[in-house]
Amino acid sequence: MSKKIQSRIVKQMRLKPGMTVDQLVEEMGGAGVIGAGSVARAVDIVTEMFGNPDYTVFLALSGPLVPSGMRLIFTDLIRGGHVNAVVTNGANMVHDLVEAMGGHHLVGSLKEDDRKLRKSGINRAYDIFMESHIFPDLEKHLNGLLDSIPEEKRVGIPIHRLLEEIGLRLKDEDSILYNAAKHGVPIFSPGLLDSMLGIPLWMYTKRSRLELNPIKDFDRLASIVYDAKKAGAIILGGGTPKHHTLYVNTLREGLDAAIQISSATPEDGSLSGAPLTEAISWGKVKGDKIATVTGDITIIFPIIVAAALERLESKES
Repeated sequence: MSKKIQSRIVKQMRLKPGMTVDQLVEEMGGAGVIGAGSVARAVDIVTEMFGNPDYTVFLALSGPLVPSGMRLIFTDLIRGGHVNAVVTNGANMVHDLVEAMGGHHLVGSLKEDDRKLRKSGINRAYDIFMESHIFPDLEKHLNGLLDSIPEEKRVGIPIHRLLEEIGLRLKDEDSILYNAAKHGVPIFSPGLLDSMLGIPLWMYTKRSRLELNPIKDFDRLASIVYDAKKAGAIILGGGTPKHHTLYVNTLREGLDAAIQISSATPEDGSLSGAPLTEAISWGKVKGDKIATVTGDITIIFPIIVAAALERLESKES
């Protein structure tokens, strides 16, 4: 005889004037299905990770998240002690540095002709515009920062230590790099050279000593994993940061909890679109507390963070 399938009735959502973000998420959880149900489960998991001091929380960042306006969300999570390690693509650190040196990201338009943008000195990432002079300016700024690091520290330096040294020298208190360095949160960027910092770092080696040793990053990363009583991850996007975060946690037989937000889909078999359930087969997650949310990170993640922080605040009051 087949076992009875456990299920419940989908509760219809009701919206009211003056609702808080968490009250909205509660309604979504009552429905419990499609994207609303996934978001509600993700809020439950993130609230537990932020509220339980036993958790070591990894934040994985892919895509243009800083230029899309999310920089202060990440900075505040670091300041608030909610994140213990960051694993990111190089691009988000590029754009953090751009903001730190006084540069800006501009609201653009998809209607503009890219040939005209090129002639006008504008670089485009979807509907985000940047003045192209920013990158030569960034190279000069980076050279000055690197020159201020003693040469002996620049020889055999792991990437997370290089980013820490740079962060310690920034004057922008809203910078991700600055706050991570100040609060002892290491930033790992295994694909750093595949960003607009790659060529400037290479060019710097032509005039001064700089020797990166990315293998040493694993020493720090592995120690964080081994020391974790519980390991949790917030994975935004896919690519190298997602894999690096999942992969290193095989050293402890997988993450205890994780959420993933991505617009990628699983049909092509790529890692970026793979649901977190797939990671169970690799020993990257344990599978008890996971949520995969498909959609736009810039919409979904602020809702999840706002709701989780609201819950934590209400528990404390």
